[in-house]
Amino acid sequence: MEDQTGINIELTEEVAQGIYSNLAIIAHSSSEFVLDFARIMPGIPKAKVKSRIILTPEHAKRLLLALQDNVSKYESIHGTIKIDEKQGRVMPMNFGGSNRQA
Repeated sequence: MEDQTGINIELTEEVAQGIYSNLAIIAHSSSEFVLDFARIMPGIPKAKVKSRIILTPEHAKRLLLALQDNVSKYESIHGTIKIDEKQGRVMPMNFGGSNRQA
């Protein structure tokens, strides 16, 4: 696969399968951003980190801008993505059991 800059990018079959995540935890220091992608399952009080991505601050900002651009394009086709503003930045994870927060 070749990206827009002409760089040849290899995507193996295993990586192409992707990893499902329904929780992201983001931390940073003065020199890097750490994104942990986790999966929380119903009835299990422990989320398991499935992937960790470490970025420079510049690349974190580029990722932010790319996500904003893609969300905007998605919403122009599919409509506004609704987020419950009452929940703030904490996303409720209610899978039919007790009401847990993630």
